[in-house]
Amino acid sequence: MKKNITTNSSMSSSSSSTMLLLLLFFVTLNSYYSFASSDYDTFVQCLSSNHNTKNQISNIVYGPNNSSFTSVLQDYIRNPRFNTPATRKPSLIVTPLQESHVQAAILCSKKIGIELKIRSGGHDYEGISYVSEVPFIILDMFNLRSVSVDIKSETAWVQSGATLGELYYNIWKNSKVHGFPAGVGPTVGIGGHISGGGYGNMLRKFGLSVDHVIDARIVDAKGRILDRKSMGEDLFWAIRGGGGASFGVVLAYKIQLVPVPPVVTVFRVAKTLEDNVTDIFYRWQFVANKIDDNLFIRLLVQPTSITKKKPNLDMKKKKKPNSGKAPGQKTVRVTFIAQYLGNATELLSVMKSQFPELGLTQQDCIETSWIQSVLYWANYNNGTSEKVLLDRKSDSENFFKRKSDYLKTPIPKDGLEGLWKNIIELGKAGMVFNAYGGQMSRIGESETPFPHRNGNIFKIQYFANWKEQGAEAEKKYIEQTRTLYSYMTPYVSKNPRESYLNYRDLDIGTTSNGKNTYDEGKVYGEKYFKGNFDRLVKVKTAVDPDNFFRNEQSIPPLLH
Repeated sequence: MKKNITTNSSMSSSSSSTMLLLLLFFVTLNSYYSFASSDYDTFVQCLSSNHNTKNQISNIVYGPNNSSFTSVLQDYIRNPRFNTPATRKPSLIVTPLQESHVQAAILCSKKIGIELKIRSGGHDYEGISYVSEVPFIILDMFNLRSVSVDIKSETAWVQSGATLGELYYNIWKNSKVHGFPAGVGPTVGIGGHISGGGYGNMLRKFGLSVDHVIDARIVDAKGRILDRKSMGEDLFWAIRGGGGASFGVVLAYKIQLVPVPPVVTVFRVAKTLEDNVTDIFYRWQFVANKIDDNLFIRLLVQPTSITKKKPNLDMKKKKKPNSGKAPGQKTVRVTFIAQYLGNATELLSVMKSQFPELGLTQQDCIETSWIQSVLYWANYNNGTSEKVLLDRKSDSENFFKRKSDYLKTPIPKDGLEGLWKNIIELGKAGMVFNAYGGQMSRIGESETPFPHRNGNIFKIQYFANWKEQGAEAEKKYIEQTRTLYSYMTPYVSKNPRESYLNYRDLDIGTTSNGKNTYDEGKVYGEKYFKGNFDRLVKVKTAVDPDNFFRNEQSIPPLLH
């Protein structure tokens, strides 16, 4: 720890500044509790007049003075960036136990004029399901998490508060040859994941989660529970990729299950600059969206240090040329993480004929069941019990920032070399390249609000994770993601520069939900939805003209 040598004058000034900050903090805190208490009392009074909730208030409503308030709030905060003393807290949290509680929460929120935030799993990258700049209530859906699987019809009803892990586990308990194409994070909530599109390692075979939604239940701004038939096809279209929280509270989705083989194959192969990864990556760009639909490969690109390799005792083997870099020097590692819906023999044949440059071997391949592959992608050890998928707690304690892009034409080699240079110099930020093609290329841009279909090689995610606390560290690492994003400008999609809704990024635009909400919304809306944005606006105007369901990047209504 560095020693600080100061004068009496500077110490006095510092002490005064500290006292002033503490005073402001306590004034703000006292003001918050005053507002929160008022909102709480008014809200509870409203609920007490509703016959569905009046006897359940103590079980479903948590105010700041409740001893469980902090734990309920923090249980589903997945990004600690939005869990600081300076982060505005909700006036109260409602945790419905049945559908009628959701209806009452909406009607009472409207009546007292307070913003409602809807949280299913808390994985929104910018925390907008549980933070706000104005007084707000959290409607936390975690109690509504039933999963009902019907193997005879190959369907399931899954409530919004369920996690992907709970969905996968329940499918597996009912059938070893069925699955569902969704994400690789077991603690991700169904509500946000599916309503924003939902993708995972079977997207090249089966497309997105929303491509397999056949019905839904939603509570609208009038407090009505609607299914597909009563909500109509326009609203049903909108909540399958357009972000459900702009239109209502999605209670549950009915999904069509997909067949999975008894054996799937996974592998992880890492290459660095010293392994000629530039040439391998460059070649992969021409293959990624054309290779066998059963194969999905994700590329994880990170800065790393060269480690000292053990000497090769087999003198007959050809030595690799010396890279000229000593152990400890910085390099870039690209990890190829893959899943193939079939056995290793089939996979090796595909790789040998279509992507031999990776040099995949039998020893790299792991044959397993589909449910065990779910655990593999979630970084659990081989043989871990499937029951771990029922654990709703997230292990990650990192602060993080994410951004996204779409790549439609291959990056030239000099562009890749410049990218590696940036990643090494920045030292922390990395990227993920998710292969497209297959079924994603066969579904039209307007069939769902999610428009990023044919013509894409990769969806790109930029990421930075860090443990250091404080504004300085946050600024540093967020800026690293922005630097990589800026570097990639010449190579990615244009007019608009496309983004993925579920990789939420407030850098690309926000709305204050005022009189200019349409113009503000169009900035980020066209990046997320392209030509589907205006249709989403029309649906929003029809079902929620007063913009009750709103957030920093919601779909705006047309104001009259």
